[in-house]
Amino acid sequence: MKENDDKHLEDFTKKIVAKAALEHPSIHFTSEIMSQVEALNKSDVTAYKPLISKNIWVLISIGFVALCAYLVLGTETQQESWMGTLNFSALANNKISHILSGFTMSKTLMYAVALFGLMFCIQIPFLKNHFDKRLKM
Repeated sequence: MKENDDKHLEDFTKKIVAKAALEHPSIHFTSEIMSQVEALNKSDVTAYKPLISKNIWVLISIGFVALCAYLVLGTETQQESWMGTLNFSALANNKISHILSGFTMSKTLMYAVALFGLMFCIQIPFLKNHFDKRLKM
């Protein structure tokens, strides 16, 4: 019984396939597809525009250098100030300051900590750039 059903099904499929004509693409099929591909390639790309322009960064840098120069060169030292009247003995004479007064750091440790901090600050922009590019895909 099953063989008979399979034979009828096979005959039916052969008739359907024989009746179905092969589809032929139009004459301009390739040019139409290529025009669609070119249209996809011409999509508008958003240009990178920084939040702070280079001119503003230059002004900020000049202002920072000028402020540093003024603080180092332009101010006169004052002999008496209100800071001299304050009593900081409570900050200097406590248990924590006595415990930490015996703590000394070697130059190697200071250099290592400074270099670690510097490298940490340098890596942040690189990692941000890396993850921005990776997530953009």
